[in-house]
Amino acid sequence: MARFWVCAAGAVFFLAFLVLHLRFCGTPVLRKFASQISWRTEKLFYRLDLGWPKHSEYFTGATFGVAVDSLNGLVYIVQRGDNIPKVLVFTEDGYFLRAWNYTVDTPHGIFAASTLHEQSVWITDVGSGSFGHTVKKYNSFGDLVQVLGTPGKKGIGLNPLQFDNPAELYVEDTGEIYIVDGDGGLNNRLIKLSQDFMILWLHGENGTRPTEFSIPHSVTVDPTGRVWVADRGNKRIQVFDKDTGEWLGEWTSCFTEEGPSSVRFTPDGKYLIVAQLNLSRLSVVAAPPVGGIGDCSVTSTIQLANQVLPHLLEVDRKTGAIYVAEIGAKQVQKYVPLNNCIPSFVS
Repeated sequence: MARFWVCAAGAVFFLAFLVLHLRFCGTPVLRKFASQISWRTEKLFYRLDLGWPKHSEYFTGATFGVAVDSLNGLVYIVQRGDNIPKVLVFTEDGYFLRAWNYTVDTPHGIFAASTLHEQSVWITDVGSGSFGHTVKKYNSFGDLVQVLGTPGKKGIGLNPLQFDNPAELYVEDTGEIYIVDGDGGLNNRLIKLSQDFMILWLHGENGTRPTEFSIPHSVTVDPTGRVWVADRGNKRIQVFDKDTGEWLGEWTSCFTEEGPSSVRFTPDGKYLIVAQLNLSRLSVVAAPPVGGIGDCSVTSTIQLANQVLPHLLEVDRKTGAIYVAEIGAKQVQKYVPLNNCIPSFVS
């Protein structure tokens, strides 16, 4: 009988190994076959890159946001504090390049929107000073290019557009912009802007019903055209159609302990990486197929130390590496995927 169980366990292990190998390293036909077997059980794991950054002493404040220019291999970090650089620029290998502190009051979110024709960095500013309550566009060296909102003045207006503690934004390659405006301020809304900053659609007021928000804190777009919003105060993620703004559904089951603070997709669109601030946890959540939202399904987690407090995160669109801005630990850490036999991530 003991021999039987040993053989059975060996057979299960071999089958699992074979499925994973075919799924990630086999021919396209075999990968498709294995995918049909294992789509429910596949897991994506990460390891901490202990060598990033090369010199952590450049972190001199509370790190609130991180952005990756995967086209040029640059990592931008925003931090808060008195008499310190608000923006730090590193290479993806962890070498410090430069810092700048122009027209930034109290940064919250940051996004790098680089194409073959332009490198740009967007920052949401929640400060109460002369630069606050704005969404600003810079070039890669910190020169101010564009300001959305009324600097130093919070508001609820749409013409002209005003903000009150804008939390984060996501910029598509087309130039269209998604902004979550409401890190504890007057507004609880999601705004989509055209490339020339015209409002295409808008959702939101304070509440718990569909399209209403309580501290919308992070926003991202998946490859199939769905907009995902971390509705932090309501402990859920809401999903919208990016073209029409139609509400598509919500996820609540994964966030009973605490709401999500940050959301980003892996480059292949198969997983959503979610940060939960006070739990100091990152979750890898399986993305639903086109045509439905389904239920939230966590495939793996990264448990950080207590009081690390992961605030916002970014995923490198080429390598799949996760960069996490930790306001408790006052640092940014990098996690790299362990599934090294995956041929490559695509943007």
